[in-house]
Amino acid sequence: MPAALLFSAVLLLLLAPAVWASPVTLPLERAFPTNHGVELSQLKAWDSVRHRRLLQQTTTTYVVDFPVRGTFDPSQVGLYYTKVRLGSPPREFHVQIDTGSDVLWVSCGSCNGCPETSGLQIQLNYFDPGSSSTSSLISCLDQRCRSGEESSDTSCSTQSNQCTYTFQYGDGSGTSGYYVSDLMHFASIFEGSVTANSSTPIVFGCSNLQTGELTKSDRAIDGIFGFGQQEMSVISQLSSQGIAPRVFSHCLKGDNSGGGILVLGDIVEPNIIYSPLVPSQPHYNLNLQSISVNGQPLPIDPTVFATSSNRGTIIDSGTTLAYLAEEAYNPFVNAIVAAVPPSVRTVLSKGSPCFLISSSVSDTFPQVSLNFAGGASLVLRPQDYLIQQNPIVDGAVWCIGFQKIPGEGITILGDLVLKDKIFIYDLAHQRIGWTNYDCSLSVNVTASTGGGRSEFVNAGELSGSTSLQDGPHKLIHIGVMAFFLYLLVL
Repeated sequence: MPAALLFSAVLLLLLAPAVWASPVTLPLERAFPTNHGVELSQLKAWDSVRHRRLLQQTTTTYVVDFPVRGTFDPSQVGLYYTKVRLGSPPREFHVQIDTGSDVLWVSCGSCNGCPETSGLQIQLNYFDPGSSSTSSLISCLDQRCRSGEESSDTSCSTQSNQCTYTFQYGDGSGTSGYYVSDLMHFASIFEGSVTANSSTPIVFGCSNLQTGELTKSDRAIDGIFGFGQQEMSVISQLSSQGIAPRVFSHCLKGDNSGGGILVLGDIVEPNIIYSPLVPSQPHYNLNLQSISVNGQPLPIDPTVFATSSNRGTIIDSGTTLAYLAEEAYNPFVNAIVAAVPPSVRTVLSKGSPCFLISSSVSDTFPQVSLNFAGGASLVLRPQDYLIQQNPIVDGAVWCIGFQKIPGEGITILGDLVLKDKIFIYDLAHQRIGWTNYDCSLSVNVTASTGGGRSEFVNAGELSGSTSLQDGPHKLIHIGVMAFFLYLLVL
């Protein structure tokens, strides 16, 4: 018998008579004596500390909230963006929210083609790996580089042993650079109060070359925040570390003030409907089956929307407008024109059908339904497929915002369609859900915990969330015990 077990056995024999002879009485003392009153706030604070300890032991995923700025309106900003804090000491970078790509990248020093000023009235920054005490380069032998090499965007420089990338976007712009690992900074929220700063290492791109639209100053930002589902995306990295769930949601405001909600978590709403993602696709592809105008299906062959190497329907927050497969575009436009009252004058503006109207667009134009697999329909108001142009005397000009790419069978649903709706990208269950919503309101968000429970918080209506102003955000309301993480904006 081992010595420890022998000692335990002897100790039990020595204590046995005392234990079995009479019960043992242990004195208990109150943490708060009863001889004076105790404020309710003190009791809540006491419980709060205990709850936080319990959550630290059991919670493995949290909700992460990002402030959102920008609008869909191409006459103003034409994109939605957020702010991230990277490095040690941390620096802030404005990055476009893009569900059509995978990697987070920011402009770095000595960048060729990077703009120096922005028409968005934001201060552009450059990331310098040499100035961050926690920064490290990703080598060719790093497993994370090998994961990235599964896509055609990532490669390895044998001369420098650096993991590099080259991205090309649909508008013809591009960027290239190298990967670094550094800290992304957060602030922990518990019952509405900031309790501690925290951070986690992530891999992101350091851009030293930009081309095309990325070089222009009118809408210049510091980089792009890819929310794709590949291993190099931030959502995948945080999920693998247990920081955030493998689901994210956004609600983009469509009015002139813009902004909205972006969370790594699942927005809880009773009216959300889901459609399954098409498996094994590099983008967020859904199976669009038909289009209806005023409840009448359009005469479009369903194979037009079938997903293949050069066809399919993609959800992409990095696209401002919306694009229909060429074979579907004319039937769609013809149905809209046919449904408009004869009193409405139709004109062409730069190839797009436009309408001169003096009444409400909601009373003038038809409702459109995009019908997806699983019986889920995305119902579009006229404001979801029309763009208002400069006002005229006694009226306004509205143009069809859906475009076509000649010779292409791709359908892309951009911010024009996505705005004023909750969209949930549930990667764990390989589906996307949506519902109409006023994105100026707060939302309930959940993140699964290690014990299989869900913790709810009320998120999204954050002071400064649409302006990205300095200072920590405050929640309008917080629910039951939960950790709420969001990027700390200083």
